[in-house]
Amino acid sequence: MSKEKNKKKNKTTIIINQIKSINYQNMKLKFLLFALLGVMATAQAQNSGTVSGKITEKSNNAPISYATVSIKDNGKVVSGVNTDDNGDFIIKNLALKSYTIEIQYIGFRKYVGSVLLSDNKKEATVKVALEEEATQLKGVNIVAERSTIEQKIDRKVVNVGKDLTTAGASASDIMNNIPSVNVDQDGKLSLRGNDNVRVLIDGRPSNIDPAQLLKQIPSTSIKKIELITNPSAKYNPEGMSGIINIILHKNANTGFNGSYSGGITFGETAKYNQSLDLNYKTGKVNLFGNVGQNFGTYFNDGFITRLDEDITQTLDIKNDNDSYLYKIGMDYLIDDHNTLSIYTNQNKSTGKGFVNTDIDYNNGDPDVLNIYQKSRYWGPETTGTYNLAYKHIFKKEGHTLDFEGNYSNTKETQNAEFDTKTTAPDNSFQNLIYNDLIKGDRKLGTFNVDYVNPLNEKTTLEAGAEARITRTSNDYLSGNAAIAPAGQMLEYNYDTDIYSAYVTFGQKYKKFSYQLGARFESYKMAANSNYGDVRKFDDDYITLYPSAYLTYNLNDKNTLQFSYSRRVDRPSLEQTKPIREFSTPLVTSLGNPDLRPQFTNSVEVNYTKTFEKGSFTTGVYFRSINDQISRILYPDTADASGEKQIMSFTNYDHNTAYGFEASFNYKITKWWDISPSIDFSSINQQGIVFLYDKATNKSNPIDRKITVAAFNGRMNSNFKVNKRLSFLLFGFYRGATDGLQNNNHEMYKMDIGSRYTLLDSKMNISLRFNDVFNTMKYAFDTMYPYPQAGQFTWESQTVYLGLTYNFGGAKIKNLQRKQREDNTNKDGGGMF
Repeated sequence: MSKEKNKKKNKTTIIINQIKSINYQNMKLKFLLFALLGVMATAQAQNSGTVSGKITEKSNNAPISYATVSIKDNGKVVSGVNTDDNGDFIIKNLALKSYTIEIQYIGFRKYVGSVLLSDNKKEATVKVALEEEATQLKGVNIVAERSTIEQKIDRKVVNVGKDLTTAGASASDIMNNIPSVNVDQDGKLSLRGNDNVRVLIDGRPSNIDPAQLLKQIPSTSIKKIELITNPSAKYNPEGMSGIINIILHKNANTGFNGSYSGGITFGETAKYNQSLDLNYKTGKVNLFGNVGQNFGTYFNDGFITRLDEDITQTLDIKNDNDSYLYKIGMDYLIDDHNTLSIYTNQNKSTGKGFVNTDIDYNNGDPDVLNIYQKSRYWGPETTGTYNLAYKHIFKKEGHTLDFEGNYSNTKETQNAEFDTKTTAPDNSFQNLIYNDLIKGDRKLGTFNVDYVNPLNEKTTLEAGAEARITRTSNDYLSGNAAIAPAGQMLEYNYDTDIYSAYVTFGQKYKKFSYQLGARFESYKMAANSNYGDVRKFDDDYITLYPSAYLTYNLNDKNTLQFSYSRRVDRPSLEQTKPIREFSTPLVTSLGNPDLRPQFTNSVEVNYTKTFEKGSFTTGVYFRSINDQISRILYPDTADASGEKQIMSFTNYDHNTAYGFEASFNYKITKWWDISPSIDFSSINQQGIVFLYDKATNKSNPIDRKITVAAFNGRMNSNFKVNKRLSFLLFGFYRGATDGLQNNNHEMYKMDIGSRYTLLDSKMNISLRFNDVFNTMKYAFDTMYPYPQAGQFTWESQTVYLGLTYNFGGAKIKNLQRKQREDNTNKDGGGMF
């Protein structure tokens, strides 16, 4: 037993010794491994360097936090950080060699320098004091003294200065001062002579009618206006003449700050506008809000004379409008790479419109009756918009991913009352009084995803998708049995489903750059009504919209660009709705449910030259248009007398257009600068118009083919007396045009104004006398369907007195919101 125990003991001892030997070997191995790692780490530390430093403001030596510091090797970013709250940064583990260092921050000039890391100098310290941009003011927003124009690869950008904000109270007031843009007496926009233009606010569409929307945006809220005449595949393909994108000022300042603007426009009566922007940022949260109000009474009058019958229709129009806009939102900086933004925008407007129509029959016929109608329109309109956006910034510079959802709902109620008095030659009369009611509900939902990936220093890939769903319903009830069966509610619904995806690919070389893109879109429309001969309308198609841009830099001051895009203009609800827009005893405006979409192929060539004291841009373009949508007048077939007309929309046949434009910015002296611009367009149109035959009391269709030539000219001139006081002079001319339906007469005016700055540039007072010689009017003549001539005037001659005040002077700290602002498809605060 003892021998067996000894054997077991010896065996156990051997096993224990073997285990100890193995552990000893493992300890040696671990020691060697740790030693090797230590040597490697030491070697790496000995063969790598560190760049550190501090970034401050040159004016007051205050630290700048969240500034971008990039280390580049032959143009490629190898490392980068953001400065901390004290303006400090440190970048480690850099190979020992020479680098380029770039430091950027919004509102400051970019710093570019060099650092050298070597065996003798493994640590480099950089202390940089950034200098503010020349346009940086001590207030909240950056506003230059004068407006400038720059040509980018796919758009012309008008940076709005104080000279333009003096033009008037609203965005609508300053639009006529923008090259290639026209605003008619009703506030409707056109670009290069074409009103098929899409209006965006901060890259987003709105349910609010653009003409009404522009009147509600204070001019002082506008930072820049982008004229995208040949949009790339990244944008929705709607708008034959392009896109006007209005970028609003965005507050991202630390602490509490804001701005107030208000003004009075003196015409026949005083009109008032005011807005208040507030912003509060602390830590990772930025809260912003806005409230704006416009109210006043506006007057228009005009006449239309039918020459073959000597009938004169005189109109006296008065609109009493009151509108409010509210916005509240929040940006949350989750971390340096992720931002969440949410906001809601509420718009409410109430309007009262009064239209008095006096129809005189001057032909001496004793059996003819004169007509006098008083009509009144009133009712509220509300729009609620809700937006949620998320942005992710990857580690690679310029590599981003955006998600955005947007929902808006517009509700409109219009009550109308018509009182028509018919007077016989013996002064006996009859009265017809009835009421109308129109109710509209429009829901718009969009969801976007956008991805940008700079594959390398020269190549960028962009891709995205969008879903856009629209649901509209319209109800119409009339007390006039001649219009609709008594007590029957007429209904019209119009729904669209649009799904699209796009991709663009671009490369940039030393002198040459290009971008190619394509957008695939599925469009489906369904409309139905409970009256008329045709009750249902639908359309369903899939289309490709390509785009191409080529840019060649002849040198640093001369750039040549070529672009191509395919666009579409789909009939809008207002153009298709078979419910009266307005009505007088002789003219009724209706939509046309049978309208087809129009498609446009557009080619442009632009040239930009920069001078030491200014810049010059010019361009030529050509368009091929199929099924152009345009206004038409034709006799009302339900009227036996042949005197009543229907104003509606129709599709014209294949048309072509070409034109050129040129704009010039030049600072003649330190106190005087000028900005002239001209544009010309020639449009070949062919379509059907109607000509009334009095002998047969019938209207016959005529196929007309004409060439419409249009010329516009503008001149802005600014005179700076001293740092506080300046004057401006503006002239505008729009040439006469002979159109397919109407011949429009020329229009012209001259404005003068002044601006005074005080309180260390935080307050501005502006005064402007619009249409000094009271020359603005809209006049026309036509042969279709009858020989007619007319003229309309509005309160063009006005005096505007405005004031803006910025309070809270903290510097901008939120880099994330600047990056969001660079992408015009995303929101970052402001008014909308």
